[in-house]
Amino acid sequence: MASSEAVTKGIRVRVTTQYDPSRSMPQLNRWFFLYTVRISNEGGETAQLLTRHWIITDATGHVEEVKGPGVVGEQPVLSPGQSFEYTSGCPLPTPFGSMRGTYQMVTTGGERFDADIAEFTLSEPTALQ
Repeated sequence: MASSEAVTKGIRVRVTTQYDPSRSMPQLNRWFFLYTVRISNEGGETAQLLTRHWIITDATGHVEEVKGPGVVGEQPVLSPGQSFEYTSGCPLPTPFGSMRGTYQMVTTGGERFDADIAEFTLSEPTALQ
């Protein structure tokens, strides 16, 4: 299982990943990965997640960007000490790749900032052996 972690202005973003063989079809060049994100507010001010921006790179170097409001249909508000966790999925045409990105956050004081999502690997268990 791969993971990554980054902290920006008190917002910690931790990601863990796993390969999902039940939704993968390697014979059709389709590998499916699950990633679980835990966003924790370790700062002193309440912040809301507004949008996401993902940069997904497959093993051939092809890059796809995904931008949109919220995560899994939500725009969580995190008071100091609170966390939000969700799981989503990413199909790839190769058995490994990577993801990284940012969440645009806004504090109750109106300050907007991008919370970093450190790069993490998506890999079918035997792909990198």
